[in-house]
Amino acid sequence: MADATDPGARARHPLDAMTVSPDNHEILIENDRVRVLDTRLAPGERTPVHSHEWPAALYVLSWSAFVRHEPDGAVLVDSRQMPAPPAPGQALWSAPLPPHYVENVGDHDLHIIAVELKT
Repeated sequence: MADATDPGARARHPLDAMTVSPDNHEILIENDRVRVLDTRLAPGERTPVHSHEWPAALYVLSWSAFVRHEPDGAVLVDSRQMPAPPAPGQALWSAPLPPHYVENVGDHDLHIIAVELKT
């Protein structure tokens, strides 16, 4: 397998989370098949506009209410509208995400491990 220095392992989107939002995303491992991100967002914090070009399995370490917005500010997802918030230890699925930003509107850290699948 290739490591993160292999050009085939890198994201191609110019708004990739690691390019424009490194304060909120840390790479735990990356190769040509997978990228594992440690994603954190403190209460009241907002990410820069970024994207995720691959689908991902998400593992919740801690949850907080959030709003995902399109770059123009339109609301895509308001987690407060979910029937029940995910509990720590719960896994979720996410399709690739076009450019967006996320705002933590809750009282806790939003902390998720994202396993992005490249193949």
